[in-house]
Amino acid sequence: MTDTLPESMAGVRLPGNSTVEPVTVPVPVPGARQVLLKTKASSICGSDIRAIYREHLGHGAEAYQGVIAGHEPCGQVVAVGAGVRRMSVGDRVVVYHIAGCGVCEECRRGYEVGCHEPFRAAHGWQRDGGHADYILVEEDSCILLPEPLTYVDGALVSCGFGTAYEGLLKAGVGGRDRLLVTGLGPVGLATAMLGRALGATFVVGSDINEGRRQQALDLGLVDVAVAPEDLDAAVAEATDGLGCEVAIDCSGNASARHGALRNTRAWGRCAFVGEGGDVSFAVSDLLIHKQITLYGSWVTSVRNMEDLLEQLVRWQLHPEVVVTHRMPLSEASRAYEIADSGEGGKVCIVFDEDGE
Repeated sequence: MTDTLPESMAGVRLPGNSTVEPVTVPVPVPGARQVLLKTKASSICGSDIRAIYREHLGHGAEAYQGVIAGHEPCGQVVAVGAGVRRMSVGDRVVVYHIAGCGVCEECRRGYEVGCHEPFRAAHGWQRDGGHADYILVEEDSCILLPEPLTYVDGALVSCGFGTAYEGLLKAGVGGRDRLLVTGLGPVGLATAMLGRALGATFVVGSDINEGRRQQALDLGLVDVAVAPEDLDAAVAEATDGLGCEVAIDCSGNASARHGALRNTRAWGRCAFVGEGGDVSFAVSDLLIHKQITLYGSWVTSVRNMEDLLEQLVRWQLHPEVVVTHRMPLSEASRAYEIADSGEGGKVCIVFDEDGE
């Protein structure tokens, strides 16, 4: 244990109806194989907005249980429970935000996100998340945050950048590929950044929001950023009419998903990463006759997240460059309003100067 901890802490819950509820709750005590973190940064994910903040839409894995919000936390170990073997007080930690049963096939693969057992609980959904001064996590959910990555970098990796990386790995992006990213929200920006780092030779981005398109260009993450109505022409110009070897939809929008498939080159690869919604398309014309491989990709594994952190150091990349708003927990309501507006990039709640 570290120095004496406070008995209570500030946090926020999401009761629905686009509201944020400040609460004061006890500081948890770590049990066996558990770790208590002092939260340093906790970013807001589009899934929080879509399925919890506006209204509670989810069931199963997305069922919100009235817990402390926030499934993208990063912090520093301040206390450990009995049997903890890898983590020590003072360690900087990224949290894989789903704790599974540990023994099913998906958990043994490292994809606790796919666990279907009653033990499965995601931070910010079924167990308390990162929008509080402290967060209690399982030791096997902890990944060491390497220097020189910041706590904000780590928070973004814990879901959004990890999700982007997984989709790119499934699609096998490399130096022979031109990449199309539909939806330039935070996950789309992450996909563009990491796709270029993996070797994509040309990156086309598309989004309905002009501000997001400009942000992607200003950060140098894409070579071209266009509105959806200009997408086909932009891809045709960039690829001599062939289409991109890889397309990744990060929007969850039916039209954008269709655009991603439509602009994937014959024998290319397309991945759907954005959650929610649906899509209808001519299967023979867009998939079978073009011999496209279509992937569904959900979050990532513990191992791939650990690998991503290592690669970010080697690539000298900082995910935090996509953050446009850093706000204290006391301004969580405003932070969610900004995230809901879709006008900026990533919104992150930071707890002290170390979150920077």
